[in-house]
Parts: sequence; C-alpha cells; structure tokens
Amino acid sequence: MARILAIDYGSKRVGIAVTDPLKIIATALTTIHSKDVIPFLKTYIEKENVESIVVGEPKTLDNKSSDSARFIDPFVTHLKRTFPLINTVRFDERFTSKLALNSMIESGASKKQRQNKSNIDVISAVILLQDYLTYLNTQK
Repeated sequence: MARILAIDYGSKRVGIAVTDPLKIIATALTTIHSKDVIPFLKTYIEKENVESIVVGEPKTLDNKSSDSARFIDPFVTHLKRTFPLINTVRFDERFTSKLALNSMIESGASKKQRQNKSNIDVISAVILLQDYLTYLNTQK
C-alpha cells in the first residue's frame, strides 16, 4: 500500500511527515534544508511507494494567501514537474506551528527543545498530515 507524505515548507527548513502504509497514523520523518528537499524526496520515493504529497498552504485568518505563499507556489510547481505521477495536494496549514509548540509544551519538552525550529517544523508536518487524514476520512 502507498503512503502519503506531508511537507511543511519554509524558506529555510522543511518538515516532512509520512503515513504508515495503511494511511492511519502520521509520523515525523525529518526536517531538512529547503534546498535539499527535492533530492531527499527522489531518494525516499525510490524506496517507498508514495501516492500523494500534501503541501501546507499558508493562509491568513481571512482565508487569503499569506506572505509565505510566494515561496511555496514555485516549490509546488517544481514538485509537480518532478513527480508528475504523484498526486500533489495543497492543504490549509493555519495554526499548525502554534499547535506544534503547544504539543511540545504539553509533552514536557524543554525550553531548548521548543526553541529548536526543526522540531516545530516536523511536528507541524505531522499535524498537517493528521488533519489531512481526518479530512479524507470525513469525505468517505
């Protein structure tokens, strides 16, 4: 069975999460530098069967594209050209960073761990992917 990947794309770092083959649970995969994301995905997709890539779509509270969309739009275009056989989906990522930070606080993460932006990015990707899985389940 195929997995679903989620990407929390930033101009510096990219958080990546993945589902299990049954698409039940989202788990953290890694955080990498944004310039390394396409080579990383090529290697990962050679090893694992991936059916969809979910990319966080940054929006403001009034449902408009946020400033960071200027980085994400070209990335999604490049992603679709590089992996034309894999479904690429944009999904609302509002509040994922705040939820990630709250999750770290609730789990007892130290202040140093919470200040590590890589941790927040990968947890944001997990939250994005879990939200997407919930959305898919409500569509069935």
